Amino acid sequence: MLELPAIILVCVSIFGYLNYRFLRLPLTVGLALIALIAGILVLTTDTLLPQIGVSAQISAWLNEIDFNRTLMHGMLSFLLFAGALHVDLNGLLKAKLHVSLLATAGVLISTFLNGLVFYFVTGFFGYEIKFIYCLIFGVIVSPTDPVAVMALLKRLKVPKQLEAIIGGESLFNDGVAVVVFSVLVTIAFGSTTGIHSASAPDANTILGLFVRDAFGGALLGIVAGYTTFLLMRQIDDYVVEIIATLALVTGAYSLAIALHISGPIAMVIAGVFIGNTGRNLAMSEKTQVHVTDFWHLVDEILNAALFVLIGFQVIMLSSEISVWIISAISVGVAVVARWIAVATPLTFLSAIVQKERGEISILTWAGLKGGISIALALSLPDTMEYKGIILTAAYAVVVFSILIQGLTIEKLITHYHGGDDNQKQT
Repeated sequence: MLELPAIILVCVSIFGYLNYRFLRLPLTVGLALIALIAGILVLTTDTLLPQIGVSAQISAWLNEIDFNRTLMHGMLSFLLFAGALHVDLNGLLKAKLHVSLLATAGVLISTFLNGLVFYFVTGFFGYEIKFIYCLIFGVIVSPTDPVAVMALLKRLKVPKQLEAIIGGESLFNDGVAVVVFSVLVTIAFGSTTGIHSASAPDANTILGLFVRDAFGGALLGIVAGYTTFLLMRQIDDYVVEIIATLALVTGAYSLAIALHISGPIAMVIAGVFIGNTGRNLAMSEKTQVHVTDFWHLVDEILNAALFVLIGFQVIMLSSEISVWIISAISVGVAVVARWIAVATPLTFLSAIVQKERGEISILTWAGLKGGISIALALSLPDTMEYKGIILTAAYAVVVFSILIQGLTIEKLITHYHGGDDNQKQT
């Protein structure tokens, strides 16, 4: 039972050591890169010495990990709550128009553009993929991953308004994307579990699913966060209060799954509430330090394990040249679609809200993808035609995002705000 966690943690330790001694990259980026290189070396070894069967053994190991369940029904709840704890509510409220539009209209625009181009590109290479499947791919590569983005914000100096927009969007748009993904899968397969039904859902059913998931998750987050706040306000024992936050995360997320509402949105709402109102009114200074340190450690450990798993997924991908060409094109399309999805709502807002310098460019390039995209792709039914193409293209988008965008975003921010160490926009 402990074998898989042990293997993952050993890999994290070794790769972390190699990154610290030789690469000196941000931890998550370094871990993903080293795991990717290790996966490529395994594939190369298999090509040169097929009798060894190394990739088959590692593939069998990876197949034992239900990546979708591990992330979407496990790690994500802790990661989202930990990230939301550090969000400044005042900054988030000031950026509410940006965050709400980017997390809704932005996701829908990106979903449609990525899906439309994917439909024509795959068709050009002879793959007759249904348009609804292409839209599912579109939403898979649309959300900015809060895990990757919050790790980015920890190490970069970003103007306060931009930080609030980037962090807020990453925390909310993944929840919206998961809801849209569920709706599209329901249309494609008749249920969110991928089981075909006799009739496709109508517009009212689809709208009901969206409202139930999104608003139900938000309501659960408020209720769970407030209940935990009331408990914490009555005591001053940091051990019990840390346990209370753990109970909040595991209990509320499990309840969200049981009620078929958005667990990610519930975690974000609850995390922001505890990180602001709870921290200020229900925690002593000592408790604040211990709660912050505890969730920071949880965040770092799970981050490290997640990015190692992402790097190793290369072993599971298609080896067809045409699929990799499609994937390379999808990378470029994802960046352009992200730019349009950011520029459209922000241009609309520019008449009423003051903009930061380079806002559109920075938000576009800071829109890192991550484990959520991989988990959504892996959650598609195994019986789904062309699932391998969607998974490979999604993986290419994620790896480009983490390695290229993640390592160059600092230069872009410095280009626009390098001389403004303390510049804050209100």
